[in-house]
Amino acid sequence: MNEISQPKAAEDIVSAPFFLRGEVVHGADVIQKSRDLGVTFATPRIPFNRAVPPRTEVPPLLNVPLAEIVDFLVETGQRLLARDNDHMQECIERMCRTHILPRAVVENTARHAAAYLDRRVLMAEVEQNFPDPRALDEWVPKEDFTGRRSFVRAFAPRLIHVLPGNSPGVAVKSVAQGAMVKGINLFKMSSADPFTMVAILRTMTDLDPAHPIVRSMSAVYWRGGDDATERVLYRPQYFDKIVAWGGGDAINNVIKYLGPGFQLVSFDPKTSISMVGREALADDETIDRVADLCSADVMTLNQEACVASRFQFVEGDERQVDRFCARLHHHIARRAAESGDVRPLAMDMREAVEAMTLMDDEYGVWGRTDGRGLVIRSEEPVDFHPINKTANVVRVDSLDDAARWINVATQTVGFFPFNRMSAYRDRLAAAGAQRIVHLGEAGPATIGNPHDAMYPLHRFVHWMAHEDGRG
Repeated sequence: MNEISQPKAAEDIVSAPFFLRGEVVHGADVIQKSRDLGVTFATPRIPFNRAVPPRTEVPPLLNVPLAEIVDFLVETGQRLLARDNDHMQECIERMCRTHILPRAVVENTARHAAAYLDRRVLMAEVEQNFPDPRALDEWVPKEDFTGRRSFVRAFAPRLIHVLPGNSPGVAVKSVAQGAMVKGINLFKMSSADPFTMVAILRTMTDLDPAHPIVRSMSAVYWRGGDDATERVLYRPQYFDKIVAWGGGDAINNVIKYLGPGFQLVSFDPKTSISMVGREALADDETIDRVADLCSADVMTLNQEACVASRFQFVEGDERQVDRFCARLHHHIARRAAESGDVRPLAMDMREAVEAMTLMDDEYGVWGRTDGRGLVIRSEEPVDFHPINKTANVVRVDSLDDAARWINVATQTVGFFPFNRMSAYRDRLAAAGAQRIVHLGEAGPATIGNPHDAMYPLHRFVHWMAHEDGRG
């Protein structure tokens, strides 16, 4: 149950205001509950008539040059990092009460997220997504081999963004992408973080309250699956597409509203893995170095991100793989201690792991279920989702055996040794994987590369053609 009606003491409830096209809306009409920690927060009711601009309205950003949009985004990025930005400071304080990530990770994530608002980063995104970026600013003339003329434009879309709860940095990226495609944007914030997006938009308002970006953005919260809200908003007469991040339940909930004229751009649930060849087990020094690289991928955003490795397929015999597991546990535990985040595993995971400790012939277990780091060695992937600093090392005779566990839900594959990556990339892609990287580099990504097997901005826009006949 995400929404509760019982009154609580005012000091126990965090306030989460909305943002509607330049105006901050406060209120405590609805008492909500955060997904992970069960902390209550108060929101206004959604004023639908203000959250949904009519289709008769030309998008405010349509005729604003992309260069000016990027200028404003860059200025926003600088302001987000300013020490005297009260909106962001207040956001971090409130988010630390509702988010599962510890304060240090929340603060660090906010700093790194602002780095996305860099001119070189933003322009690289545009240039990789659009063969001719002029289509964002104008009707681009074309002529085919028969002499037939036309004009094509990447027209400003109307987007609902369903934001994730596991990565506050997605808010920064989403507002930038929504601005660069010149869209009208409604952001559905998550219960884990109903603050960051409003803080970003309030920062923009301080810079220029009348800027077309500000007038193109709204941010609200409702409980996912609330039919009374979603049957009003999820309609093609109001929006073109839903850009959805989230778990399986969130994506499945959105799918039931899709139909002609109302499409889904889905960053759906993904699992990332590691593939470690026998070269990593050559000697103690190499084992330790590769295990450290592997632990970096496991612990990406405290293992809350999609790119964080859950399963590590290691090529070798049981004795060799167990040596690797011991060092992997050492490095995960070290990183866990540095994170300051210690949370025991959920009861179902604890019971499963405790059962495995009694089955020495089938499983190896390093560490405990106390949230300080755990490694489980098995012959097949475990049937639960490793999380909270938990690694499942799957011993394989050959990395060819590991490839059969790849599917369309496999996002990132961290690989060692690096010189064998090219031999596997076609097989991984054919199985459904979307990204292969050096082991230890699951977190950083090449700027402008596809995300989840697509170029998102290219899919966001409404491609419009104006046919002009023959010359």
